[in-house]
Amino acid sequence: VQLVESGGGVVQAGGPLRLSCAASGSISSITGMGWYRQVPEKERELVASITSRGTKNSADFVKGRFTISRDSAKNTVYLQMNNLKPEDTAVYYCNAYKVVVVGVGGEVTRLNYWGQGTLVTVSS
Repeated sequence: VQLVESGGGVVQAGGPLRLSCAASGSISSITGMGWYRQVPEKERELVASITSRGTKNSADFVKGRFTISRDSAKNTVYLQMNNLKPEDTAVYYCNAYKVVVVGVGGEVTRLNYWGQGTLVTVSS
């Protein structure tokens, strides 16, 4: 699975920005996609995700401001970010994952795929 992100950049606080992530390759068995973000010296954290069935999940710090959506025909996931704050400044990574069963024991595991990341800078 290959993921190509676009839409990052510099925006003033309070402004909007939309990120896009286009998936290609072996995408038929993707369980879900989402967005994570990371700042230096901190762990990558989930921003929002959406499953192949349309179930959404988002972090508390973005609820009411960010919305995740998808266009299945284009194999693309979007993150609409509104009312951006300086603390939203980070590298945003697109994630796709597959939940698969491996081994004779039937262990369930998650395979993750990542985009290259796109920088979002929110100026105050």
